[in-house]
Formats: sequence, C-alpha cells, structure tokens
Amino acid sequence: MSSELRTRSIVGVALIAVALGALLSGGLIFWTLLVVAGVLMQGEWGDLTGATPEQRKAAMFAVSIPLALLCPYAAGIDWPVLIAGAAAFFFVLFTSRSLKLALGIPYVCLPIVALLFLRGQAPYAYGLLLAFWALGLVWATDIGAYFAGRSIGGPKLAPRVSPSKTWAGLAGGVLAALVLGFLLHRFGGLPIQLAAASGVLAVAAQLGDLLESHMKRRAGVKDSGTLLPGHGGVMDRLDGVATAAPLAALLYIILVQGG
Repeated sequence: MSSELRTRSIVGVALIAVALGALLSGGLIFWTLLVVAGVLMQGEWGDLTGATPEQRKAAMFAVSIPLALLCPYAAGIDWPVLIAGAAAFFFVLFTSRSLKLALGIPYVCLPIVALLFLRGQAPYAYGLLLAFWALGLVWATDIGAYFAGRSIGGPKLAPRVSPSKTWAGLAGGVLAALVLGFLLHRFGGLPIQLAAASGVLAVAAQLGDLLESHMKRRAGVKDSGTLLPGHGGVMDRLDGVATAAPLAALLYIILVQGG
C-alpha cells in the first residue's frame, strides 16, 4: 500500500468514526460537529467562487449566526433560524456583490438543518436511524459508484465536468443506496417509503458531487481545500450530503409525516 493510500485510508476511517460518534451522541455534540463542518465549508465555497479573503471571512461569520441559533439550547429548528439565514444571505450578497458567494449560505445551512431535523425525531433510536439513513446512503452511493465505474466503465456521465464519472457508476451508486435503504427497512424499521426513495437520493448525491466538480473546474483546483490529508477539503467529503440531506428531510415530511 502506498503512503498516499495509507494516509487516505487512515483519515477516512477517522472521519467515519468521528461522524458516527457524533451521530450516536446527538444533541450538542452532533450540532457542534455540523457547525464546525458548515463554517469550514462556507470558507471553501468562498475560495471556489473567487471571493477575496475579507469577503470569505465575512461569509463565514454570517453563516455562523443561523448555525449558532440551531443549538439545542438556543432556538433550535424554528423561525428565528430561517430569518437569520435569510439575513445572512442578503448580508453577504449586498456586502460582496456576489450572488455566487451568497449562495453558499443555503448550500451550507440546508443540509445541516435537515440532518438536525431528522436526528431530532422521537424516539431516540428512530431519529438516529433517519439521520444514519441520510448520511449512509451517500456513503453507499460513493462506494457503489466507485466500484461499478472501475469494473464496468462505459459512457461518461458528464465528461466536461467530471471525466471519471460514468453512467455505470451512477447505476452502481443507485443500486448500493437502494440495498442500504432496504436493509435499514428490514433490520432497522426504516419506513418502506424512504427505503424505496433511496435511489432518488443517490442521484441527488451524485448531482452534488458534479456541482462541486464544476466549481473546482471553474476555479482551476483539484480539491476544495487541504484540511483533510488524502481527501482534500470538507466540501470534497460532504458535497453529496449537501444535496441529498435536504431532499431526505423533505421526503420524510411528505412521505411519512404527511402520509
């Protein structure tokens, strides 16, 4: 095993361990991890959109306000967070005169709100299951897409954006997400509607990956950052979560709570 692959593997295992530990703990610990990741993602978003250092710092400060209000001991998921999020968006938009930079606010806030919402469902084990489903299906999609793309190959999915992605990889990712969804239904009690929707969320996760790939290509960089050895930046690890988690929460509201 090369030193680069060894580093990537060690960091990858550590990241999964931290994520699962925070997920199991829930509450303040889970919120803290998400907030730290969110603020770092906003900084990386600023780099990819060509923001100046001052604009980047201002955007990171702005996004921290609605994220702080999400604290279990503050407002939680309620109207003050929506108002603060909208205020943060317009603050960044007007001060930087950059819509691209301002769009980082909803890009960061929506998946965090979604994950906290799912994790907060009662009882404890049910909220844990929902949040694990939203995160796990992204991991399953990445793994399925990687192995299917490597073993099958074939036509490229979006060659101008991400030359390595194939339609076979997308199919493998969808299949892996569906397998995880139905396993969680069979052995964990995940609602069947959500298990069946896992394939749709796999597509959303892949679209999130393509969005970040497009941004990196426009910025002329390989990774969104250098914080995580062998993995790049925080956005490189959470690009699929950023698009899949909000849709997962929406589907839960529509298919389960509204069903």
